[in-house]
Amino acid sequence: MTMGDASASYIHMVQHLIEKCLIFHMTKEECMEALSKHANIKPVITSTVWNELEKENQEFFESYSQSLSQPSSGSDRMSESETSKLIRKMISDHQANGSDK
Repeated sequence: MTMGDASASYIHMVQHLIEKCLIFHMTKEECMEALSKHANIKPVITSTVWNELEKENQEFFESYSQSLSQPSSGSDRMSESETSKLIRKMISDHQANGSDK
């Protein structure tokens, strides 16, 4: 595996983790904090990948940010331990999938 392959794979993993954060209605800041805490991904990396996704999917992120500003019951948000467990599972799944190539 070349350095380029490794970094592309890492960016792809970060993107995948961000997409999971979006499913659970996390803000950019919450996502950066969660990935830093549970996946040891530097916030600047999460922020950079998030910004690129925003550029590529402007309409989605506009409606996403509007939906976040709507009052909701909060029942669709995950607890800290659920977040940690999910992120660890996604990372181990990603590493398992990457190792058999």
